Amino acid sequence: MSNPMLDTAGLPRFRELKPEHAIPALRELIAAHRQKLVELTERDGSHTFESLVIPLEEMQHELRRLSSPIGHLQSVLDDSGWRDAYNDALPLLTEHDTEISQNQALFEAYSHVAKSLPHVADDPRRVLLQHALRDFRLGGVDLPDEKKAEFREIRAELATLQASFEQNVQDATDAWSYAVTDEAVLGGLPASVVDRAKRNATDAGQDGFLLTLDFPTWHAVSTHAANRDLRKVFYQAWSTRASDQAEHSEWDNSGNIDKILALRHRMAELVGFENFGEYSLATKMAGQVGDVVNFLRELAQKTRPGAEAELAELERLAGGKLEAWDVAYWLEKLKQDKFSVSDEVLREYLPVNRVKSGLFDLAYKLYGLRLARNETVESWHPDVAFYDVLNEQGKTIGGFYTDLFARSGKRTGAWIDECVVRKNLTGENVLPVGYLVCNFAPPDENGVSLLSHTDVVTLFHEFGHMLHHLLTRVDYPAIAGINGVPWDAVELPSQFMENFAWHADVLIGASGHFESGEPLPRKLFDRLLESRHCGAALAMLRQIEFALFDFRLHAEYEPERGARAMELLNAVRSEVAVVKHPDYNRFAHNFSHIFAGGYAAGYYSYKWAEVLAADAFAAFEETGIFDAGTAARFRREILEVGGSRDIMQAFVSFRGRKPTIDALLRHSGIGQAA
Repeated sequence: MSNPMLDTAGLPRFRELKPEHAIPALRELIAAHRQKLVELTERDGSHTFESLVIPLEEMQHELRRLSSPIGHLQSVLDDSGWRDAYNDALPLLTEHDTEISQNQALFEAYSHVAKSLPHVADDPRRVLLQHALRDFRLGGVDLPDEKKAEFREIRAELATLQASFEQNVQDATDAWSYAVTDEAVLGGLPASVVDRAKRNATDAGQDGFLLTLDFPTWHAVSTHAANRDLRKVFYQAWSTRASDQAEHSEWDNSGNIDKILALRHRMAELVGFENFGEYSLATKMAGQVGDVVNFLRELAQKTRPGAEAELAELERLAGGKLEAWDVAYWLEKLKQDKFSVSDEVLREYLPVNRVKSGLFDLAYKLYGLRLARNETVESWHPDVAFYDVLNEQGKTIGGFYTDLFARSGKRTGAWIDECVVRKNLTGENVLPVGYLVCNFAPPDENGVSLLSHTDVVTLFHEFGHMLHHLLTRVDYPAIAGINGVPWDAVELPSQFMENFAWHADVLIGASGHFESGEPLPRKLFDRLLESRHCGAALAMLRQIEFALFDFRLHAEYEPERGARAMELLNAVRSEVAVVKHPDYNRFAHNFSHIFAGGYAAGYYSYKWAEVLAADAFAAFEETGIFDAGTAARFRREILEVGGSRDIMQAFVSFRGRKPTIDALLRHSGIGQAA
């Protein structure tokens, strides 16, 4: 096989893959699939699930295996070739996907199969067909030809604009740097950050220190820099990335925002929705636009008094009014002053390899999983590791790659993605494989990377997503793992896992001083736990601000008035925020979750799912966090079912009742009074 990308039988052959392989492979496979679709739909009306749906599942699975490395590599490598390949691939993939969703003959065949299936409770085939028929309608299958064509053009343009948005954020982030000649300006920063800035300057042929805008550096400056001017410089750079206010305005996302919102609104209108907020909810748990807005406003009402009290306490400590670039710094000071908890002292006990080992131990205690490093698997970078996942009987049930450190050209943030989705359709049991990606501080000259506790929570969060992907027992790829799960429930397993990072037995077990190997002292953990609620209301209100802005932006869009992004952001901030931001703040311009990711009119999902996650973890608190029966029930009812079951029914089967908001408020230390 001359093109290694066409080899979808195993894991991607990363050492052989080149950008020039991508488009020829995609064209060849899509052409073959189009021919198969013609053959399938030209048959007579005697379609069955096995004769129609199974071949489609096989084709979709094959195409995802081929396309997965293209999207992945452009987000983790500093290689313009992969970016070009990805940008060229998007129209091909989007066009093919829209063709399928608008294929009237295929829709009618699926409808026929759905009617012919026996009514059996919890039949995953029926759920798969229900989802497929819904997606046909959301994809415009019922539209007249001219509107189908318009819908296709909109989807293709959206795919390109959303990729441009993300790439602008990445380029703007990578392009910015700040030179410092006086080391005193760096007072308070961790030694690892200062050392890296020194190496950056040396590599650039400069004297002094060169600070970059990667997340570990931005976080360190905003949290630890004693120099207020330095914090302000970084705040302005971070909050204006990819905007008209940025130092490098060539990556301004203003136009992308306007076009994306207009196209989403028109797309929703074409298939019968008043706005994109309604369109988004068609595949989610929340029922109506008002349900989401009321949920967020109720949560804001309960949270705001606590946030106001927290800000007042910080300003008393600081001795004056705080600006947006001061809050994280004084919050860290408050933790040290009130709880004797230092982020930097904690880091010394949290080297990444020890934390990862402790996390894997937790997977064994909960689910009997063993995670074994497999050094024979090819990867895309020396930092990458691959792990086989083995069950209680020692049988391999899947695997995943880890790529944990920040570097130039790599997308910011943390995420998991699918490399291979579980499939078992015709006796061939294809195991799930995923990518787990973070942006932690790179190892120092001694190979040591120390994590903050926030980093640990992030790693646990993403691992929760990975377990959801790996532990599925659903055989049909369309509803296996994360697929088919409502987007406002997909964060349940991840946010559930975060809670373990706050438990003594887990965190102490996942710690080890980078020099002595000594575990985190219990007294230090206790102080960390006491500090858990420090700033919790401010953090929750900030997330509510993001969610309400996102949802109102999409649900209240009016074509004649345009995006009004800054106007609406300011209105939301006036309603819910207690920390004021300067006029130059352009948060929307780098809000990739909603303009480039899957959270458009869905960022509320984090809070919606956090209610489920907190209530689910409360069950473990009631029985003991390592209770085998509770863990087995959570695995069976939540992690294994993918999208094959109504998520509320699944939650009730696990918990014995519907979720309540009580556990979330308790875990957040907010209380229930308005």
